[in-house]
Amino acid sequence: MKLARRKFLHLAAGAVALPAVSRVAMAQTYPTRPVRLIAGFPPGGGVDITARLIGQALSERLGKPFVIENRAGAGSNIGTEMVVRASPDGYTLLLVATTNTVNETLYEKINYNFISDIVPVASISRVPNVMVVPFSFPAKTVAEFIAYAKASPGKITMGSEGNGGTSHISGELFKMLAGVNMLHIPYRGAAPALTDLLAGQVEVMFATMPAAIQYVRAGNLRALAVTTRARSDALPDIPAVGEFVPGYEAVTWYGIGAPKKTPPEIVERLNKETNAAIADPKLKARFADLGAEPLSMTSGQFAKFIVEETEKWGKVVKSAGIKAE
Repeated sequence: MKLARRKFLHLAAGAVALPAVSRVAMAQTYPTRPVRLIAGFPPGGGVDITARLIGQALSERLGKPFVIENRAGAGSNIGTEMVVRASPDGYTLLLVATTNTVNETLYEKINYNFISDIVPVASISRVPNVMVVPFSFPAKTVAEFIAYAKASPGKITMGSEGNGGTSHISGELFKMLAGVNMLHIPYRGAAPALTDLLAGQVEVMFATMPAAIQYVRAGNLRALAVTTRARSDALPDIPAVGEFVPGYEAVTWYGIGAPKKTPPEIVERLNKETNAAIADPKLKARFADLGAEPLSMTSGQFAKFIVEETEKWGKVVKSAGIKAE
């Protein structure tokens, strides 16, 4: 996928035409009322958990509530479009995630252009997914899983939070590189997918670490591997998929976006406060407990990162022939 990088970065920096003094004054007093942070997935998944953690931290730093609103549906497109159509005043923000970059290729037609209609404000964290199975599943290692899958092509059911979600594309990348075939079962969010995985209704999921780690630690699900290149400090005894499948790596990341034309002074203020929040030892410890690590960037760096992620996952979507339902 070829994207107009210069055009994207220009749009990301666009702002309403206010006198410089007025914009600076507005940023200094911002926010003067509650801020809505839209999460495009239901409660219980990585997007929701991250939104609530950063929302609480920003509320404490800026002195006004950051209210989390879950607007699920269409692989986060409903929540994203809501932010795209919102007033560009800094009071409606989007919890951006890997899924947003996947959707640019996954959907043939959506009512907005994520690249041009959302301003990258700040990155928050990056986190591995974890390959989990019920304890009743016969394979206890990735090598055993691959052998079992090859012996039963198309019969293993793979749950995800929805078509194009991070658990879905992580699983598709695994299928491609491991040379196995599994039946994808999409859900409306990570929580219901994990519920069915716990009940044995589906057999594997490449779930985000924040959503799945509690079940692994409680002994409710067996973790076969993490999807980062190296092992995770949160689950140090669990191997990486790449130890069995050379070249495999899939990382879920989160950030904050705003409607285009949001004043750059507000974007800068939010970027500064977000970076300060994720550097705070209390939030860093909470992230570490969930297997996540802070991801600190300027808004310009985050914009370039989004372009690169859109191109990377666009290739996976096309190669795997993934279609939105």
